[in-house]
Amino acid sequence: MLTRVVYRFEVTGEAHIPVQGPAVLACNHVSFVDAVLLMAASPRPIYFLMDHRIFRIPVLGRLFRLAKAIPIAPRGEDPAAYEAAFAAAANVLRAGDLLAIFPEGSITSDGSLQPFKGGIVKVLDSARANGLEVPVVPMALVDLWGSFFSRVERGRAMVRPFRRGLFNRVGLRVGKPMPGAQVSPEALRERVAALLVVH
Repeated sequence: MLTRVVYRFEVTGEAHIPVQGPAVLACNHVSFVDAVLLMAASPRPIYFLMDHRIFRIPVLGRLFRLAKAIPIAPRGEDPAAYEAAFAAAANVLRAGDLLAIFPEGSITSDGSLQPFKGGIVKVLDSARANGLEVPVVPMALVDLWGSFFSRVERGRAMVRPFRRGLFNRVGLRVGKPMPGAQVSPEALRERVAALLVVH
């Protein structure tokens, strides 16, 4: 309902989201509602691996807890929580479910696609150790930069309510799945970057 009230949300390539079996969804990170948009686009539930700090945000934090999102802290900040997050992610894939990751590691502060971190490779290696070859589905959120939930206000979000009005168009482009064995942070970033420039 949120995606239809606040935005005019359009999804292309949704047939690439597997309707059964484990898969990792990898998307750029533009705003605090990216996970909500991905949930609205998916034909089945998604478990998210998310920065632990987002759980402190009123309303959104509660929503993500209800959605059983997995909080992850930097290894240097909390090594035990870091390893626990990857163990939980492995359990999601072992159960045959969808796991979503934002490989940039944080929301963009300038609207550009940031370098991808290596956490996704750790997730895939863990799945492989359990006998699973998991596909990775590249995704790109478009036209979301500049919205109320993005960090457009000098690196801050949620400063000017309805700064673009209601019902502004945003979209999600879903690409063809990549075999997990072919995934590197650089290769995956190229796939997501290509989706961002598709017309």
